[in-house]
Amino acid sequence: MGKIICAGLGPGDPDLMSVRSDRLVRQATHVAYFRKKGYEGQARRIVEGMLCADAVEYPMEYPVTTEVHFSDPDYNGQLAPFYDEWAEKLADLAETETVLVLCEGDPFFYGSFMHLYTRLQGRAQVEVIPGITGMSGCWTATGQPITWGDDVLTVLMATLPEDELITRARDTDALIVMKIGRNLDRVKRALTAAGRLQDAWLVERGTMPDQRVHRLTEVPEKVPYFSIVVVHGQGRRP
Repeated sequence: MGKIICAGLGPGDPDLMSVRSDRLVRQATHVAYFRKKGYEGQARRIVEGMLCADAVEYPMEYPVTTEVHFSDPDYNGQLAPFYDEWAEKLADLAETETVLVLCEGDPFFYGSFMHLYTRLQGRAQVEVIPGITGMSGCWTATGQPITWGDDVLTVLMATLPEDELITRARDTDALIVMKIGRNLDRVKRALTAAGRLQDAWLVERGTMPDQRVHRLTEVPEKVPYFSIVVVHGQGRRP
């Protein structure tokens, strides 16, 4: 029997991949990864030049990404069958082969693989390899510690209602906001209302060759999906 291994690839720079993930990527003969239709996919981009020449690739193309808001019933209505289908395909393949699923960051930290993982229980042997999260790469790119002493760190999705973003940003010491993209203006308004805008940074494509670090007050009108807002804690220091 084969099995399914999901390898966390880290925040983007291949040098920040774990030794174990690096070894498995280079040895894999069956490789699956998520991507938006018409795009290479971030996970696939990270391993460019690392795969065996004869590796069989399985691009798992989302039927919908940001075109439909996740609160819309049609969002789950399209994604659930997609995950069902790929869980079945991977389970069938794992009866005889070992399949490596690529996942940027850490698979269990907002990773799409979680939706396959729950569907694969009892159907195939599954192993998950953790990775450095994207947010860790981004706060390191700012050159400042994210937390001090007993600071509380809160991680938010920019897709949350604006009122909730304001409340949670106001009530925490350090803050990470993910999934920026088209939600940039909402995040700016929320941090302004919470009194945190002047302390906020935005990191585009953290640890990647085209990484850019800005004060949030100085960012361009549009930023890529792979952008993270960072507000550092200012806790007790010796």
